[in-house]
Formats: sequence, C-alpha cells, structure tokens
Amino acid sequence: MLLLKWVISALAFLALPHIVPGISVEGFGTALILALFWGLLNITIKPILTVLTLPINLLTLGLFTFVINGFLLWLLAGIIKGFWVDGFWVAILGGLVLSIINLLVQWALSHREKE
Repeated sequence: MLLLKWVISALAFLALPHIVPGISVEGFGTALILALFWGLLNITIKPILTVLTLPINLLTLGLFTFVINGFLLWLLAGIIKGFWVDGFWVAILGGLVLSIINLLVQWALSHREKE
C-alpha cells in the first residue's frame, strides 16, 4: 500500500505542470524523488511549522496550511534537480492542487479498502 501511495504521489507530481502553469517536472524519476521527499517533509518539517504557526493558522481557520504546503513545495524546487517552480504564489497554488489530488487519492483508496 505504501508503494502504491508513493507511485500515485509521483503521478500527481507529473500531472502538476499540466494543471499549474509555472511548475515543471523533468521526468518520472524526478517525480519519484519528489514524492519521496514530499512525504519526508510532510512527516518531519510540516508538523513543526504547523505548531509554530498555530496562532495564524487558527485566525485563518486553517487556510494558512496552504501557505505552509506552498513553502514546502518551493523548498523542494530549490533542493531537487529537475523540478522548477516559478515563484512562491505558484508554489502555493501547486501545494493546493497536490492537497486536492492527495485528498481524492486517500478517499479512493479508503473506499477501495471498504469493499
């Protein structure tokens, strides 16, 4: 199941440039690396950033989480060769699209497990 989620996340990264202008992914190998690092960042750094920004996150009713996702995506663009994001606002939109794709995938996989 973990391998399936990793590949689906990589496919989401490959679809991202077609949905959000200003983002490009060089190929499937880069997308696999992106999916791996995206998962690692979401497990390690995202919870720390969420706790540190808790007051503003509460004031915005959780919408600041999209800014955190955008920041992490922008950070990945600076680390991973073959992945480019044209700016911070593009990264926020890309993070939003990735969140929606991951939400749909989680829903589909949980729906599949119930059957």
